[in-house]
Amino acid sequence: MKINRILLLAAFTPFLFSCSEDVMDDINKEKNETTEMSADYIITDCGLKTAFETTGTDIAWYSSVYIEHSAGTWGQHASADTRTGQTSSSLMNNNWNSLYDVLKNLKFVLDKTDPINGTEPNNRWARGIAYVLTAYNLAVATDMWGEVPWTEALQGTIIMQPKYDKQSDIYPKIFAMLDSAIANLNLATTGLPSVDYIYGGTFANNKASWIRAANSLKARYWMRLSNRNTNAAANALAAINAGAFTSAAQEMKFAKYEKTATAENPWYQFLNDRTHLSVGKTLYDLMNDRNDPRIAFYFSLIEGVVVPAPNGTAQQTQGGVYSQSLLTINGATAPTPLMTYHELLFIKAEAEFRTSAATWQTTLQDAIRAAFASKGLNQDTADNYFTNKVTPRLTSGNELNEILTQKYIALYEHEAIEAYNDYRRTGIPAMHNPNNKTVGFVNRFPWALSEVSSNQNVPQTELNYIYTTKVWWAGGDELVP
Repeated sequence: MKINRILLLAAFTPFLFSCSEDVMDDINKEKNETTEMSADYIITDCGLKTAFETTGTDIAWYSSVYIEHSAGTWGQHASADTRTGQTSSSLMNNNWNSLYDVLKNLKFVLDKTDPINGTEPNNRWARGIAYVLTAYNLAVATDMWGEVPWTEALQGTIIMQPKYDKQSDIYPKIFAMLDSAIANLNLATTGLPSVDYIYGGTFANNKASWIRAANSLKARYWMRLSNRNTNAAANALAAINAGAFTSAAQEMKFAKYEKTATAENPWYQFLNDRTHLSVGKTLYDLMNDRNDPRIAFYFSLIEGVVVPAPNGTAQQTQGGVYSQSLLTINGATAPTPLMTYHELLFIKAEAEFRTSAATWQTTLQDAIRAAFASKGLNQDTADNYFTNKVTPRLTSGNELNEILTQKYIALYEHEAIEAYNDYRRTGIPAMHNPNNKTVGFVNRFPWALSEVSSNQNVPQTELNYIYTTKVWWAGGDELVP
C-alpha cells in the first residue's frame, strides 16, 4: 500500500507542476500591456525615422559631395570626392536597410488601417499620413538607386527575394499614394495620432498641413519627370494650384532636435564627430561671381576669408585648412527639411518657364525671397540681389540655367538630396570635379550588400554601372525587363 501511494503521488506530481506553471504564467502576465502597437504610435515613429535616417544622414552627405556643395576632405567622403570605392556594395548598405525598415513600418500602418481587412479601418488620418511618408521614402529609394524592390517587397518570409521594379512603374504608384493620402485626410477619422514630429503639436491641428505636403510633393515628383513626360511642368503647376505650401510656416520639416549629445541635428553631429566635409569651390565660385550676400551666412572664415576646398583635389584635413558650413556649425538644433517652401517656388518658376507662363520671373523673385528669409535675410536684401545679380543673367537661352543655379545655391546644405536630383535631371549647374571625367560622375548608388548577398533578382550590371548608367527619369535605360 505504501508503494502504491508513492507511485500514485509520483504520477500526479508532474500534473500538479504543470498546472502550477500555467497558473504562474498567467499571474506573471502584464494585463495592462498591449501585445500590438496601434497605428497612431507607429506613424509618429515613422515621421522621426524618415527625417533622421532617410533625409538627415549619409544619403544627404554623399549627395552633397557628388553635387559639389561640399568637398570631401576626410575619411569616406574624401574617397567620394576622388571617386574611390564608390562602387562598393557596402557603401550605402546601412541606409538601404534603414529605408526599407521605415517602409516596412509604414506598411504595418497601411495594413492596420485597411478599410476592409484592417484592425483600425476608420483610422483614416494615420492612413493618409502613412501614404505621404511611404511616397516620400519610396521616392528617395528609387531616385538614389533606380530600380528597387517594391511590388514584392516587405513580404517577410513569404517573398524573401523580391523582384526589382522599373522606376517607370514605381513613379505612378508614388502619385497614386499621394492621391490616396489626400483622399484619406479629407475623410472623418476615429483614430488620431497624438504627436506629430513633422508639423509639431498634435495631428488634430495638422490635417491641412499634411494635405499641402502631399500636393507639394506631387509637384516635386512631376518636375522630376521633365525628361520623360511632356506634361510634367503643367502637372506640377496643377498640383501647386490644388493646394500646396503658401508660406514657409507650412513646409515639411523635422524641428525637434535638442542641444544634447544624442538629440542634435545629424549634420551637426557629423561635423563634430568626424569633420569629413568642407565648403565646395564649385558652390562658392557661383556665389562669389554673383556677390551673393548669403556667403557671410553660409561659410566660416579661415584667417578672415572664405577658403573653399577644390572639389576632387583637396588635401585631407579635419578642419583649419578650408572653410566649413556655418549652417551646420551653428545648427545643433537646425531642422531637417523634407520639403521647403522655397523649393516649391523654384519648382513653380521652372514649371512656369517651361510652359511659357508670363509670371515665371515674379515667381523666381518670390523663390529667392523665400530662400533668403530661410537664412534670416530680409526682403530688401533679396530684391537687391535679384535686381542687380540675377535679372542681368536672365538673357535669352540662359533663363533655365539661372533658375536652376539659384535653386542649387538655395538648397545648400541640408537639401543636398534635391540638388543632386536636379543636377542629374538637368545637368545644371556645371560640375568641376576633375574625377567626373577621369572616373565618372556618380549617377546612382550601388546595390546594397544585403541585397547582393541574398537576392538573386539584383540587376546584373557591369562593375562601373554607377558611373555609366543614369536612372530612368534622368534619361537612362532601365536595368530590369
